Amino acid sequence: MKHLILLFAAIITLNSVTAQQPSCNPFPKTITVTGTAEMEIVPDEIYVQVDLREYKKRGEKAELEKIKTEFLNSCKSIGLPDSAISIASYEGINSTNWWRKRRNDPDLLSTISYQIKFNSSNKMDDLIEKLDDDATSNFRIVKTWHSKMTEYRKQLKIAAVKAAKEKGIYLTEAIGEKLGQAITVTEPAEDFQYQTSSQFKTSNIVARKDAVGYYDFNGDGSDGVDFKKLRLRFQVSIIYALQ
Repeated sequence: MKHLILLFAAIITLNSVTAQQPSCNPFPKTITVTGTAEMEIVPDEIYVQVDLREYKKRGEKAELEKIKTEFLNSCKSIGLPDSAISIASYEGINSTNWWRKRRNDPDLLSTISYQIKFNSSNKMDDLIEKLDDDATSNFRIVKTWHSKMTEYRKQLKIAAVKAAKEKGIYLTEAIGEKLGQAITVTEPAEDFQYQTSSQFKTSNIVARKDAVGYYDFNGDGSDGVDFKKLRLRFQVSIIYALQ
């Protein structure tokens, strides 16, 4: 019985000592900082949809095959390759009150829509000059993009991480601490969108394209282009340990 009492007392003592020991936290002091970076990109891929339709002039109908041929020849004359042209839609139409005119004019008026990829606004102007005004019912930009978007996103994320670290250094120095190792890095979501000018001015770093085609993440220059720029913005959140 004495041995059992002594063993029980030892277990209670050991549990009490263990409970009094604090948990081991390898990073008792941390700082969370965010870094943002933005970039202006001049699009080199401009997608335009051109809607063409049959029409009648002086009682004579302009057939769609002829309209298509003339349009494609116009594209070829300004140097557009076949790979830059695709069919977006192809359909037959008629006027709203077609049932009243069917007896005199039973033919449907057909339409076709092409999507064209331009690499500059100058080429767009060249094509507009050659379009048939009677056959062209619409000409609109449906999308702008850049062929090196993946690379620019990578550059922007790296810039955002560097901006976060720089911020962490001067914030910790302000309180007499030293920035330690990074504990976690939260990667930004792959979102692309147009930014308003007010949103664009909130980032730590702004990148602009210089005259020779390189991006300076601290530059103040302007490239002076004539087309609306694409704007990318990424924000990262990093937790650093304090030394």
